[in-house]
Amino acid sequence: MINITLKQLAEWVDCEIEPQYLDVEIKGVTIDSRHIQKGQLFIPFKGENVDGHQYSEQALNDGAGATFFQQDSTMTAPTNGPVIFVENTLTALQQLAKAYLQHVAPTVIAVTGSNGKTTTKDMLENVLSGKFRVQKTQGNYNNEIGMPLTILELNEDTEVSILEMGMSGFHEIELLSDIAQPDFAVITNIGESHMQDLGSREGIAKAKFEIVTGLKSDGYFIYDGDEPLLKPHVDTLTTAHQVSVGLSATNDMQCQMVLHLEDGITFTVNDDVTYTIPILGEHNMRNATIAITVGRIMGLTDGQIQQQLTSLKLTDMRMQKFMTPNGAMVINDAYNASPTSMKAAIDTLSHMKGDTMLVLGDVLELGEQSRQLHASVGSYLENKGIDQLYTFGEGAMAIHEKGKAFVNEAIHFDQKDKLIRYLTSIVEQNSVVLVKASRGMHLEEVVEALVQAE
Repeated sequence: MINITLKQLAEWVDCEIEPQYLDVEIKGVTIDSRHIQKGQLFIPFKGENVDGHQYSEQALNDGAGATFFQQDSTMTAPTNGPVIFVENTLTALQQLAKAYLQHVAPTVIAVTGSNGKTTTKDMLENVLSGKFRVQKTQGNYNNEIGMPLTILELNEDTEVSILEMGMSGFHEIELLSDIAQPDFAVITNIGESHMQDLGSREGIAKAKFEIVTGLKSDGYFIYDGDEPLLKPHVDTLTTAHQVSVGLSATNDMQCQMVLHLEDGITFTVNDDVTYTIPILGEHNMRNATIAITVGRIMGLTDGQIQQQLTSLKLTDMRMQKFMTPNGAMVINDAYNASPTSMKAAIDTLSHMKGDTMLVLGDVLELGEQSRQLHASVGSYLENKGIDQLYTFGEGAMAIHEKGKAFVNEAIHFDQKDKLIRYLTSIVEQNSVVLVKASRGMHLEEVVEALVQAE
């Protein structure tokens, strides 16, 4: 993590510090005054309801090495330790992160996309950690506050920094890319997430393409080559190397399924090398191919890449498998969802052996097209061979209405506890249950109930 003197900080950030404090060292940063560790830099923010500057004095009392302090704060600046006066604490945090990243100078891999960001990030870490010292974004620290905090946690000997970039509107990824100045910029796909704010998939593609804003001129742009909405944007990129990834033969890195296994998938890349990963889902083939592409560019052999992929593990609630006490399989893919990722989940379940049960909740933030997009998930069930469909939530009603014609049993629930009670009463040894919804629906509670059921 960052460990510098305030003199060094003053060279990186537009600020004012009293001269007697310039030799003070800070080690790490925090935005939470309740958990101050000795020597940390405390960063308060002015919120609509709470001004974090009121906690600056206590943070210093609790051992903080220094505190940022916004010049227009109505609070009284503390006098019990080093105060760093800045025009805007968020801007100062971002300045500090950008400068520290340039100081550490790792290879920076920036990852965005409507679906698969975290999975691709995990795969990249897994592939590259066999040869390099790698640090990645933890959890969902992928916004204008979280990404700078991730950067400031980097060790000085970090060789590769994998930074996930999320957004809900235009210009957000542009800001993050400018801070990161990536060597690799990755777009996993274009889905429907944040349709409510961006209006259309075309808008989403435009917002995601902002990731090239800070891309180094000799860097690599790796993208979903099967997505036509990206093509007009890709055509405007006159610098950097471009690598398309996808199923079509027109891609630079074409991936094709070979075999669906009980615990993973086998696929080829450019009809040349065969890879096996211990992760379910054909959609993960493209994510893995992105990681393979970066690995090859960074000098790993195909053998080294496959060896690393053998031990691949994803962040929780991404195609995460559990067994119930009575021997049923439950697949927890409930971290988040879009109509696109739900269709991918349907494809995954369609290849599973047993009594297949699909449990779907609402996809949030779809705006005016919510009903239509939910209905498209239900229609996608045609000829997929799924046995049972169980839905929960207002939006998911449209999945139920369209999908009920294509399954043996379909029931919609308006209460989660009723859904849980019903599922625990019918799940048997040969059942395979896949659970998916937007994070706000908390359908991991269904998984927990099934796994713990006696």
